[in-house]
Amino acid sequence: MMKFTVVIPCYNAAATLAQTLASITAQTHPAWQAICVDDGSVDATCAIVEALAAQDSRITLVRNPGKGPSDARNHGASFAAPSTVIAFCDADDIWSATKLSELTTVFADKSIDAAYGQVAFFTRDPEGARTFSTVPQGPLTIPMLLGENPVCTMSNISLRQSRFAASGGFDRNIVHNEDLEWLIRLVGEGARIVGVPLCQTWYRASTGGLSSDLQAMAGGRQTALRTAARFGHAPNRAAEAVHQRYLARRSLRLGQGRAEALRYALRGVSFSPAAFFSAPRRGALTLLGAVAALVMPRTLSRRLFAR
Repeated sequence: MMKFTVVIPCYNAAATLAQTLASITAQTHPAWQAICVDDGSVDATCAIVEALAAQDSRITLVRNPGKGPSDARNHGASFAAPSTVIAFCDADDIWSATKLSELTTVFADKSIDAAYGQVAFFTRDPEGARTFSTVPQGPLTIPMLLGENPVCTMSNISLRQSRFAASGGFDRNIVHNEDLEWLIRLVGEGARIVGVPLCQTWYRASTGGLSSDLQAMAGGRQTALRTAARFGHAPNRAAEAVHQRYLARRSLRLGQGRAEALRYALRGVSFSPAAFFSAPRRGALTLLGAVAALVMPRTLSRRLFAR
């Protein structure tokens, strides 16, 4: 039976961690261990993990010997035995109960190194998710990652332990977009990463956390682009247009400055109108929302674009 090591970095996650772990313990595939890596929490995170570990021996609490999500994920992955599959999950996201069962079928194909599925985005209630990611056909490529990364979140990627070890893990010096840089390295080094056309992960949209700092994210993206350049890839105008559309939507969700989202949107259109509106509904609503945000109450803007 295929075995999985679920790596969950945790930092002050008391409000969401129990729900996340409930989705892990509900898996229909029983052969897993969950490594919860505490990154210096000062809330009840550790107490929650310890209480659940007392009920299910497959759950283990460890302390991050370093600091930050890259160190936490690298340390958690070190507990994975050879010939197993590592599945990452953030401490505020949720899995479908059949995710690991579905992945056993995917990884039965020895040519596949890693896999990701479709992501549902929600704010409070997973059942209320109305926005879903797109899973493109064919293996993941660096040009895909330079536009709108279809993996979306680390909670949506699983890979063989041998492939993770060969990658050298996450760059601990990158705090933002460290997942993008790592994915580019994986693909550039020959990993075959496929998409699964099934909704397996529910991503909790938040106005806080690391992903709320768009300027820092931009700095992390530049590091990822330098990695892509090592493999002979650079973002074209279409990829930049799609990325700017993402930033505009993110800015609307965060309510960051009335003109900020519009600047991102107009920049995206200037790079490539065709690419910006390649998903017509998303492109049009983003541009209209960015214009409306100039006068729209921020609470309404956040509510509309949190989905």
